[in-house]
Amino acid sequence: MAASLVLLLLAGPTAIARAQSGAAEGQKLAFDRGKGNCLTCHEIRGGDLAGTIGPALKDIKSKYPDRNELVAILNDETMRNPQTMMPPFGRNRILTEQEIDAIVDFLETL
Repeated sequence: MAASLVLLLLAGPTAIARAQSGAAEGQKLAFDRGKGNCLTCHEIRGGDLAGTIGPALKDIKSKYPDRNELVAILNDETMRNPQTMMPPFGRNRILTEQEIDAIVDFLETL
């Protein structure tokens, strides 16, 4: 986390604002029952009526230090785990690449 913060600080205020804006947009998408719909299966701090099918989403940066792994999971988790219940949001075009990036920005704050 410290390295990410240093990179953001070196990039300047615009990069910090963009990351915060992406995380805010990602939270909206994650909590939106018609879009990301993450709360149907996952407990997420700040969310209401969370499901318990998937794991609680917390300590994400320590569990997934490689951002690309989270992007791949949201895009199509069946590539890693054919038995998953996780919908292939990217492959099925439920979420765009930009929306997946925003959700990953949010997940990295958990």
